[in-house]
Amino acid sequence: MSIRRELVMDTLVTIRVVPLDAEDAINRAFTWFQEIERRCTRFDPHSELMQLTSHIGVPVPVSPILFQCVQFAVQLAEETEGAFDPTIGYRMETLGYNREYRTGKIVSTDIAPEEPVSFRDLRLDPGASTIELHRLLILDLGAVAKGLAIDMAAQELQAFTDFCVDAGGDLYMGGRNPEGAPWRVGIRDPHNPDSVIQTLHASNQAVCTSGDYERGRHILDPRTGQPAASAASVTVVAPNALLADALSTAAFVLGPHDGMALLERMGVEGMLITPDSSIHQTQGLSLAA
Repeated sequence: MSIRRELVMDTLVTIRVVPLDAEDAINRAFTWFQEIERRCTRFDPHSELMQLTSHIGVPVPVSPILFQCVQFAVQLAEETEGAFDPTIGYRMETLGYNREYRTGKIVSTDIAPEEPVSFRDLRLDPGASTIELHRLLILDLGAVAKGLAIDMAAQELQAFTDFCVDAGGDLYMGGRNPEGAPWRVGIRDPHNPDSVIQTLHASNQAVCTSGDYERGRHILDPRTGQPAASAASVTVVAPNALLADALSTAAFVLGPHDGMALLERMGVEGMLITPDSSIHQTQGLSLAA
């Protein structure tokens, strides 16, 4: 098996490919993480995302990568009526989620948006691939950019059939593991992160988890500007990581009732664990014996 690990997009990315001769494809896969981070991070004032903030009231042509991330984020914001909202970047910064992982430097923007802002302050033109900001705001694409990077990396590896892309526990698993069986994914107990509360089977699927145990209560409810408190972790199984990553965040904010309804409405499987350790899961979730 070919295995490589790199720190990118504020997470340790591990790529495993069952054949041994996959080096070139693995190189291309990691390039996607670097390219998507370069365009979509809010921690670099020179990123394409942050350059967008200097243009208010005018349509700005953007790259296909940035347009896809923002378009998907806005569509999910509409679907959840603002429970998921990419315009929370400034709020994230003011709460202290503004440390650049490579250097440890505190990143502080020179702009102070007039709050509240929302996804309704964006206008996207798919035909022209432009994004227009109606007000001063900072976008945070953390819940979509990593998922897209996982998916693009997985595309580079499709020819090898059997592989796994693991970005800090958010995964896409192609084919089967080295033993020829479906990949097994452990869901960590949010109240005891050293233990596994359940195990899933997955093949040609993404499995992404949002939880409050890695970095404290870092998932905000955009509607209140405060940390979401109705869930301890949400794991989503979907055809791609873009969808799984974003929906796990949205369901975390929405909580057990509305969060599980969202997953069912979107046609994906998932599990939500509450702060009091109750477990909610979709009927079609494939659990390992």
